[in-house]
Amino acid sequence: QAHVDGQVGYSEEFIDNSRGMQLLTCKWFPVNQEPRALIFFCHGYAIDCSTTFKDIAPKFAKEGFAVYGIEYEGHGRSGGLSVYIDNFDLLIDDVSSHFTKISEMGDNTKKKKFLMGESMGGAVVLLLHRKKPEFWDGGILIAPMCKIAEEMKPSRMVISMINMVTNLIPSWKSIIHGPDILNSAIKLPEKRQEIRANPNCYNGRPRMKTMSELYRISLDLENRLNEVTMPFIVLHGEDDKVTDKGGSKLLYEVALSNDKTLKLYPEMWHSLLFGEPPENSEIVFNDIVQWMQTRITTLQVKANNHEAKPQI
Repeated sequence: QAHVDGQVGYSEEFIDNSRGMQLLTCKWFPVNQEPRALIFFCHGYAIDCSTTFKDIAPKFAKEGFAVYGIEYEGHGRSGGLSVYIDNFDLLIDDVSSHFTKISEMGDNTKKKKFLMGESMGGAVVLLLHRKKPEFWDGGILIAPMCKIAEEMKPSRMVISMINMVTNLIPSWKSIIHGPDILNSAIKLPEKRQEIRANPNCYNGRPRMKTMSELYRISLDLENRLNEVTMPFIVLHGEDDKVTDKGGSKLLYEVALSNDKTLKLYPEMWHSLLFGEPPENSEIVFNDIVQWMQTRITTLQVKANNHEAKPQI
C-alpha cells in the first residue's frame, strides 16, 4: 500500500522476521525534497505504529524527515499472539535488523539516523543503542520505560507467583484487573476513545510472560543507564502516572553521553505527542525538531571540517 497526501508520501509492507512471522513496516516521507535525516520510530505497548502515528509522522515528514516504523510481534497488524512478548531480546533483534537494513540502503548511508521511542518504545531505543552503540546519531526518548517507580515494584511474593504462572502457562492473561492505563496516559477523552475504537490497538489485560519481560527489561535498563553514550533528549510530563519521570531524571544524571538534554513539562501527562491538547503537543514537537536540527547542523559542520583538512 502506498499513497501521497499533499507534501507527504506513505507506504507500508510486510516483512518476515527470523521466526517466520510477518511484521508490518511503514514509512512516511517528504515528496518534494530529499529527506534531510531519518527517524526510526518505536511504538509503545499494546498500540500500533501505522494508525496511531498517522497524524504525527506526517508532521515530521513536512519538516523534511523520513520516518520509518515497525509493528512488533503481537502488535498492530503484525503476526503473533496479541501483545505476547516471549522474549524481549528477539523483539529488539527484529527492530534492529529492519532499521539497520533501511539505514544501509543507497543514499540513506549519508543521512543522520535518529531513534525515537515512546514509553515501552523508549526502552526499545535504549536497547537498540546498547546493541550498536556507535551506529545511531541520537535518541529521542518520550516518557521512556527505563525504571520502575519504587512504589510500583511488586513484592518478592508477587514476583514468585508471576514467575510460577509464567513458567506453566506463559500466554495466560493476568487475573488482576489493574487500572485502565488509557485513563492515566491520555489527557484528551476523544483521543482515548480513538485508541479504544482502533482494532489495531489492544485494550485487554496483559499476558503474564509479557509482564515478566517488561519487568525484567525495566530492571536491566535501570541498572545500566550509565552505559548510554549516544546523544539524546528525554522528554517527560510532570504529571505522568504511567512511566516514572524519576527514570528520565536518572538517565539524564548517570548516562555517559556528552550530549544530553532533559525536558520536563508541567501539567502534561504520559502521551505527549498524541494525547495532549494541540497547543501542548506542539511545544513537544517543536522541541524535538529543534533538537534534531541542531544535531544535524553540528554533525554536518564536523564532517565538513574533517573533509577540509589538508592532505599531508
